[in-house]
Amino acid sequence: MKNLKLASLETAKQTVVNVAGVKIGQDLAVIAGPCSVESEAQTLETAHAVKAAGADMLRGGAFKPRTSPYAFQGLGMGGLKILAKARQETGLPIVTEVIDPRDVSWVAEFADILQIGTRNMQNFSLLKEVGRAGKPVLLKRGMHSTLEEWLNCAEYILSEGNPDVILCERGIRTFEKYTRNTLDLSAVPAIKEMTHLPIIIDPTHSTGRLSLIAPMSLAAVAAGADGLLVEVHCNPQMAMCDADQALTPDMFTNMMQRLRPLRSFMDQLPLK
Repeated sequence: MKNLKLASLETAKQTVVNVAGVKIGQDLAVIAGPCSVESEAQTLETAHAVKAAGADMLRGGAFKPRTSPYAFQGLGMGGLKILAKARQETGLPIVTEVIDPRDVSWVAEFADILQIGTRNMQNFSLLKEVGRAGKPVLLKRGMHSTLEEWLNCAEYILSEGNPDVILCERGIRTFEKYTRNTLDLSAVPAIKEMTHLPIIIDPTHSTGRLSLIAPMSLAAVAAGADGLLVEVHCNPQMAMCDADQALTPDMFTNMMQRLRPLRSFMDQLPLK
């Protein structure tokens, strides 16, 4: 693809994004936490639980772009301060979404990784702004986007001087109704044929079903994904958004006990 002047394999072999010692693109990076920051108690309890289970980073939304304007939109600055406290207590780097170009500079003061959600994948003003922010960017694939469109959006960030872009496959919109979206696991090996950027999988938003999160997480590791982005809530029944697809800490712990051994096994397999 001639438009990919910075993202193509012709420019680099493999990008490794180092965030406080977590090497995304080299090691299996597991990012876990609640869909949204709802309170200090909820966030801290979940943060300590995912840390104990072996997570490498904490996710949590302070700003939530929702389908309905009446749904919970996040705590904003208050949520960012809670995330900062969780990082202080657990040592976990913070991944949080930014949705407005005007907010990038001050969200970057709190976040270790700036997340661009599926609805904003082609928000080019936002992509340029995070490209200038000096922080790693996690770029989710648009729900209706091709791989080439996705990589061109990464190119916007790279072209602003930011080399630390992490791609996140989170499912695409198809005619299937059983799952929330359709997880395109073929994107993992395909992306590795097209770009040097690391790719992680979001098994939560892609499936929307508790029973499918662990199997698809294991499948993602087997496919060669560089990491996972998983929703975990200390009390899912009380969650203010995506309650039906958040793992409990016990479920997450059980999944983690299988993920690491699988990654070790895959790393030992001989290359063709």
